[in-house]
Amino acid sequence: MSPEIAKVAGRRRRFFRSPWIHVLLALVMVSLVQGFFVKVYSVPSGSMEQTLTVGDRVLVNRTAYLASGPKRGDVVVFRKPADWGQPSDPGVLRVAVGWFGELTGIGPGNTDYLVKRVIGLPGDTVECCDGAGQVKVNGVAVSEPYVFQDLAFTAGGVDCSTAVRSPRCFGPIHLGEDQYLFLGDHRSNSGDSVSACRSVGALATCVKTAGRAEIIGRVDGFLFPFDKWGKTEFLTGQPPA
Repeated sequence: MSPEIAKVAGRRRRFFRSPWIHVLLALVMVSLVQGFFVKVYSVPSGSMEQTLTVGDRVLVNRTAYLASGPKRGDVVVFRKPADWGQPSDPGVLRVAVGWFGELTGIGPGNTDYLVKRVIGLPGDTVECCDGAGQVKVNGVAVSEPYVFQDLAFTAGGVDCSTAVRSPRCFGPIHLGEDQYLFLGDHRSNSGDSVSACRSVGALATCVKTAGRAEIIGRVDGFLFPFDKWGKTEFLTGQPPA
């Protein structure tokens, strides 16, 4: 080997042994994994308690819906549509921190995401409530063992037909093509698809939905806290019979 070739080979070895190159390659790998396979998402609010709590780091399966669409009962992360409220307006430093968060899943990102449970699919009719205070999908009551601190409802006392109407009541809401309806498990503390529809005389435009393109993926597990590893019993609900 000539001295010149040996010199080039030595520089190449030093280049690939550099710790900065190792860090860069690691970031590229993490970015690819998060971009195409599994995204780490930090739960920002209590709207999904007790299934998800503030600060939980969840694993979002980006490949879950490659062969089929979301199912009723799935907990999903989706981009916040424009009609769900004003987007955040971060400063320059926050944008830089958000870029790192988007790339690695550590800390907040720059995109406004929401995490909710899929209750209605395109073509469904969703309403509340039946005589027992349950949500109905296409006329069938949905069993929701994951619901935490639901809104007040007393059959014959405060329900959907009494003078004092239960705040649990809404609908019926008919979903069109590519419209998914979402509710939070912490039903009394969730800004979800029907939060503006739970009053007498609510406008037909009160419902907020998201399309398939906004859905990032399904929440399949926990990265943190460690004591939640394997606890997935309420991450996938059962559709109505």
